[in-house]
Amino acid sequence: QVQPVESGGGLVQTGDSLRLSCSASGDTFSGYTVGWFRQPPGKEREFVAALRWSGGSTTYAESVKGRFTISRDNAKTTVYLQMNSLKPENTAVYFCAASLKYSNSMDLYSGPANYNYWGQGTQVTVDS
Repeated sequence: QVQPVESGGGLVQTGDSLRLSCSASGDTFSGYTVGWFRQPPGKEREFVAALRWSGGSTTYAESVKGRFTISRDNAKTTVYLQMNSLKPENTAVYFCAASLKYSNSMDLYSGPANYNYWGQGTQVTVDS
């Protein structure tokens, strides 16, 4: 089984960019759909973006479309979340997760219950 491991979080200023990485430990992400979620302080976990390894389909939360980009490397071991034009409301713990479920529709992957394996999270703080 795969274990996602996040890295790349930190403290940035409003308008800055940051790239998060999700590395696969114990297996590769081949055959999985990999998603990014975030949990702002005092709030519930929310979907950010997902990438289906087979075919490369992606989906995004409306709130991040045009600013965030999910991608992968060719070695099939890392998924990235490029975050541009960061805002204070993007402050959260960002989690990476891997799903074994397959659906023709990417809508399935916005639900955290559809993921099998979760990382420990990485803190992103956007200072105004």
